[in-house]
Amino acid sequence: MAKSAEAFRTISEAADELGVAQHVLRFWETKFTFVRPMKRAGGRRFYRPSDIEVLATVRRLLHQEGYTIKGVQKLYRENGLKAFVLEAQEAPLTNGPDPSPMQPVSASLGQALADLEAAKDRLDKLLGRA
Repeated sequence: MAKSAEAFRTISEAADELGVAQHVLRFWETKFTFVRPMKRAGGRRFYRPSDIEVLATVRRLLHQEGYTIKGVQKLYRENGLKAFVLEAQEAPLTNGPDPSPMQPVSASLGQALADLEAAKDRLDKLLGRA
């Protein structure tokens, strides 16, 4: 029997729904102050539908958009929670030309890889391997 869309989720159900491990959700609680599941006696976590929505936004920003943890924190600080979730749902977040913690990691890594490959080519030529 499936739960209704409005039902609270346990940490295992939330983790399965989001496609992340349970320890990742616990870790995100320590890094993002706006991730606050309801805790019952004994510390058992229950995630509201709004919590799942916020966590899905965090997951997308970190795993698909390439944001860093600091970048997501900055985005939240600048926009607030409601705007943070709405903006992320409406359109992919883009970054300006200035490097910042919000710049996708993949772009930075791509440039670093290109620089390393160019340096390797120069070294190969100097060593007569080309």
